Amino acid sequence: MNFEILNDENALILETLISGVRKHNESTLGYEKKQSLSVIYRDEDNNLIGGISGFTIYKHFLINVLWVDEKERNKGIARKLMEHSEIEAKMRGCIAAQVDTLSIQAPNFYQKMGFEIKGKIPGYTESHDRYFLMKKY
Repeated sequence: MNFEILNDENALILETLISGVRKHNESTLGYEKKQSLSVIYRDEDNNLIGGISGFTIYKHFLINVLWVDEKERNKGIARKLMEHSEIEAKMRGCIAAQVDTLSIQAPNFYQKMGFEIKGKIPGYTESHDRYFLMKKY
């Protein structure tokens, strides 16, 4: 037996690992295609101002990132990005959305959008906590 430590991501190895997990999940949950879901917002000059990106699978919308340019924050853009993405997620049959965020990022925003904190890792970084949130539709 040979264990190795890899310091660089190997696409072939990563795909093999993911494929193994998918096969296991499909054997118990059935097949469901993972489908990307992104909504972006551009200004009149076509500059990217913000966006949300994640994917839907097994009736859940898993949010990877939500970002709005610092100069454009507090104008309701993030709320509208969330609303548009959740409409699409529901149209795909999703029953819930999930996200994780740091205390310096947006836990309060997500709670205002109807998400509930399901878990917390205190001191995830030296002085900031990590939150896991979920919203049922």
